[in-house]
Amino acid sequence: MKTRRGVYKLGNPYRVAGRTYVPRHEPDYDRSGIASWYGDDFHGRLTSNGEVFDMHQISAAHPTLPLPSMVRVTNLENGTSVVLRVNDRGPFVHDRIIDLSRAAADRLGFRTKGTAKVRVTYIGPANLGG
Repeated sequence: MKTRRGVYKLGNPYRVAGRTYVPRHEPDYDRSGIASWYGDDFHGRLTSNGEVFDMHQISAAHPTLPLPSMVRVTNLENGTSVVLRVNDRGPFVHDRIIDLSRAAADRLGFRTKGTAKVRVTYIGPANLGG
């Protein structure tokens, strides 16, 4: 798959499905909630910061963290954790805090289930280009 270098992006507040999201730097971001995953429908499309989404790579979408960012996601149901790159916006479902690539959901052990309770901890900005 062709790669494309993204850009650093914070962005302005935006609305999706009647809810307002305010992107911001949150160096102390550490939250627990529900994670989901996305794959086929977005594979090969551009992410919010201009990179190409590859569902076979470990990455994620978050509604407000700077793009790209590095976070640690821990599956609270099985204790597995992974450090990954956030380079897209989403999820836009009321009870979900992060949307993971299919590969990330596989690594964390919840792809077949669809969702999992997770902890998301901000590590810092990610390098451009992966």
